[in-house]
Amino acid sequence: MFDVHFLQQIVNGLSLGLVYALVAIGFTLIFGVLNVVNFAHGEVYTIGAFAGLLLITSVAPPLFAVLLVVAAVGALTGFGLERLAFKPFRRFRDEASIKSRAMREATLLSSLALSIVAREVLDLAFGGEMQVIPQSYLLQTPIMIGGVALTDGNLVILGASILMLAGLQWMLYRTRTGLAIRAVSNNVLGAQFVGINTERAIVATFLVGSMLGAVAGIMVGLYDGSIFPHMGFGPAVKAFVAMVMGGLSSIPGAVISALILGVAESVATDFVSAGWKDLIAYGFLIVTLVFFPRGIFGYSRERV
Repeated sequence: MFDVHFLQQIVNGLSLGLVYALVAIGFTLIFGVLNVVNFAHGEVYTIGAFAGLLLITSVAPPLFAVLLVVAAVGALTGFGLERLAFKPFRRFRDEASIKSRAMREATLLSSLALSIVAREVLDLAFGGEMQVIPQSYLLQTPIMIGGVALTDGNLVILGASILMLAGLQWMLYRTRTGLAIRAVSNNVLGAQFVGINTERAIVATFLVGSMLGAVAGIMVGLYDGSIFPHMGFGPAVKAFVAMVMGGLSSIPGAVISALILGVAESVATDFVSAGWKDLIAYGFLIVTLVFFPRGIFGYSRERV
């Protein structure tokens, strides 16, 4: 028999890990296609949460409609992010420019600058204090299953995550857009030579990744009961660690690593105070960089 408390921590960790996984997929998709890290992805998460709150307070639609609208807002945010922070650095199409370190660093700094601007705009627009979610939309109804305490939020996060991850796999392996994304991720110059519209594939990557991040933001807001302008920083750091653990461009690796990270953080609270649990992610990052320089689930394309 498993200890009920330990089982409870595992369930909590899996819910947390699924949120990290949805954010990590956005990192992984963009890195796989452009070979750069999108440091503005945490702000997409935050914008999704605030878009959902504005919709709830102004229209009060059903939860499913809230998730659909937030996904659309995330897609628009991803499109704007790609146009502003990434497209200006793709003027040159030769192999040397595409693979140059200067191009990566410029794009990284561009996305970081845009993330700071977005965070400050949200801070000015909504203030730095917590924004409370209306009671009727909170996903905090308790559900007892064999001594393990769940909430409807756990089930919503689990169900929505499974649906979105399954939809992502179907899109990547069963649609022309998904095949184009995979081709560009494998070899952007080769994809160009065989007639694939690489610009469209790159934009589609940002749309899909940002949709997942935005939906994760509103689901966490409904589960926690409040949101704030800096809420995306923590999940973005954990998702980045999951991406590195997963091998930078492996979506299954990022998902598995995110689940491991979420469970480890949840279980660690039995041994250390909750304020120290963030060190778990940094510990995983250091161990990965030292002992698995290509990631736990990575391959020989490139070292972290």
